[in-house]
Amino acid sequence: MKKLYGIGTGPGDPELLTLKAVRIIEGAGVIFAPNNKGSNMAVDTAREFIGNTKLILIDFPMGHVTKEDYSKGAEIISKEIPDEEYGVFLTIGDSMIYSTFIYIMEELRLKSIDIEIVPGIPSFVAAACASKTPLTLKGESLLICDELEDELLKSVNSIAILKTLKDNENLLDILEENKYEYKYIKKATLKDQEILTDKENILNEKDYISLILARKTNQGVKYEG
Repeated sequence: MKKLYGIGTGPGDPELLTLKAVRIIEGAGVIFAPNNKGSNMAVDTAREFIGNTKLILIDFPMGHVTKEDYSKGAEIISKEIPDEEYGVFLTIGDSMIYSTFIYIMEELRLKSIDIEIVPGIPSFVAAACASKTPLTLKGESLLICDELEDELLKSVNSIAILKTLKDNENLLDILEENKYEYKYIKKATLKDQEILTDKENILNEKDYISLILARKTNQGVKYEG
């Protein structure tokens, strides 16, 4: 039976690939990844370990992907994995968090392909480490979202907002009104990583590989006992 591994390559630093991910990438018969205008951050992260393995970039129109697009992608994967070998589908971050692979996996359920998933370090975890921002402490709650709904803010202590290209001014206003402190982490773990806290500087940023971490104001570390 053919097999496909969904591998999260983490936030971009090749040194943050897991040992398991590297081993599986190096042994793959074919590598798949989304075609992002001819490039792919996950491929760039794993480039050293891909070597001369066949690489297929699959088109998924940004912002306009349909079920048919995912179905076509699944057909390509099913056809291109060599018999008695396995393929790898690379995604940035983790394959189970806001990932194209989730939809591909659903389409592949209808085919005779075994699927295994190898975790990757999510961008918000890398950003929290880079900015020394606790994501959550004992008894707290964490919201992970790509669009912020302000009614949810009353019930969480920390927020990771993973898409920050649109309407940032309104987003920061909502956080301030609900007494959240925030940090904008640009390209966590990469050479041009930046951590911004000034509102005006944040509003001038339009980088796709960036996110916002926010915590309720005056929430220090609480010790038990």
